[in-house]
Amino acid sequence: MKLTVIGCGHLGATHAACMAELGHEVLGMDSDMDKVAILNSGKAPFHERGLDDMLAKYTATGQLAFTASYAEAAAFADLHFIGVGTPQQPGTSDYDLSQLFGAVRRLAPRLTNPAVVAVKSTVPVGTAPRVRDMLHEYAPAGDAVEVVWNPEFLRESHAIEDTLRPDRLVLGVDAHHSRAEAVLRQCFGRITASGTPMFVTDWATAELVKASANAFLATKISFINAIAEFCEAAGADVGRLADILGQDARIGRHGLRPGLGFGGGCLPKDLRGFVARAEELGVGRSLAILREVDAINDRRRERTVELARRQLDGDLGGKRITVWGAAFKPGTDDIRDSPALAVAQKLHELGAEVTVSDPKALDNARKTCPELDFVADPVIAVQDADLLLHLTEWPQFSLVHPRRLAVGVSAPKVIDGRGTLDPVAWREAGWNFRALGCP
Repeated sequence: MKLTVIGCGHLGATHAACMAELGHEVLGMDSDMDKVAILNSGKAPFHERGLDDMLAKYTATGQLAFTASYAEAAAFADLHFIGVGTPQQPGTSDYDLSQLFGAVRRLAPRLTNPAVVAVKSTVPVGTAPRVRDMLHEYAPAGDAVEVVWNPEFLRESHAIEDTLRPDRLVLGVDAHHSRAEAVLRQCFGRITASGTPMFVTDWATAELVKASANAFLATKISFINAIAEFCEAAGADVGRLADILGQDARIGRHGLRPGLGFGGGCLPKDLRGFVARAEELGVGRSLAILREVDAINDRRRERTVELARRQLDGDLGGKRITVWGAAFKPGTDDIRDSPALAVAQKLHELGAEVTVSDPKALDNARKTCPELDFVADPVIAVQDADLLLHLTEWPQFSLVHPRRLAVGVSAPKVIDGRGTLDPVAWREAGWNFRALGCP
């Protein structure tokens, strides 16, 4: 098939490359000409495992290309995926849909033939009819342009795997149109043939799937982090407790990862947007638990700062603190709502001299937090430190031997905010070792 992907950020660029991998001819479209140039060179303007190789492969063959022209995109194909960003509006919990509606308004006047528009962007429930009405109003093809809601479930650093081998596909369709479903079934035929289930449902259900999934995952993370604080007070080990809870098939171990909490561009935004939309529909009280989920997550950052203060005898002024981690999770250079950077900034505000080390996210972190110091080598970053904080669980950090670090530090004190360092090895190397949720 021939198809376009409009919006070539993390979601769109990955989707475009993976559609080429499935055998389709793909034209990615983005209004940022610098981004288009980078993508056409066979590289991604962000870090995602395996994506550069895939982009290089298919841009070289011509099966995948990128443009900044809506006219070129409309003329190229009759199936258009939209994957533009829907960030949180500043000062509110609502989604900012300006990029989505802007893309629809620019694409629609150029749709002269019957077409299918499949929206992947995460939105508040009730957005699909607005997109349909805009398309029918502005497109010369009118109601021959059909809308499908096709939510994404990508994990950064696993985005290619999650696109090509997802655990489910969801199509939200208008009950009066069947062509759109047939087109998407053809597009995803190789994926469903390998056994991936496809759920075809109404627009509203499809719109709610992504936000509901993220709200549940956030609840699971915040639950174990609330228990972690209880464990610290009671002298219990939350890691072992989570292992035991995870043996219950009704609960499962996945997602029960105690530590600093979640961040990134999706989970916090979707959680807050989900609650905001529920309140607009008059059912906000039913989701009141999610406000506490969000609050627990924020308290993990406060808890880490407080532990750092205690480790330094209550005074952070002039103390040298090294933070391992800037990205919100390993495997990405994304620093949006990064718990690690939030803690680093707070420690700086309280008077500490903070040095941050990260394998991939330092360039982005420098732009956002120029007041901090940045060192690529995690060993050099720890030299002369009064305290080390491990806040993003990159595997590189766990491979550093603590004896190698102990020689150059001012004081061998470490707080493991992610629970992936070996406490026995660190203590045997002479470190004062603390971990969130452990005695």
